[in-house]
Amino acid sequence: MAARRLKELMAEANGMVEIIAAEDAVKALGDAGVLFVDVREKHERDGGYIAGSIHAPRGFLEMITDVDGPMHNADLVCGKTLILYCGSGGRSALAGKTLADMGITDVRYMAGGLGAWKDAGATLKTG
Repeated sequence: MAARRLKELMAEANGMVEIIAAEDAVKALGDAGVLFVDVREKHERDGGYIAGSIHAPRGFLEMITDVDGPMHNADLVCGKTLILYCGSGGRSALAGKTLADMGITDVRYMAGGLGAWKDAGATLKTG
């Protein structure tokens, strides 16, 4: 099997996962049919996160998503629209593809990540 480059993987993810602008994601905050998912590492989340979001680091996503996985979190298979976010959008795009590959298709990733979230005038929760 030929090695695949990040550019290829990102193009594939972008073709499979819907993108949501930060401004639209801000409007979706508080919507009962939407769940925000932070795919960053714990040390990044400790610096601030979107209120009401759950933490599902990309490195553990398969184990958290799989119903037979050792770290399964039923929140990811809750029937809600998932809006994934990270620092800049790249990891959340790849995480969205992983979820799509695992059969979870109502997924979006936030373009520009938390930088765009803050630029849209939204705040982060800390603590």
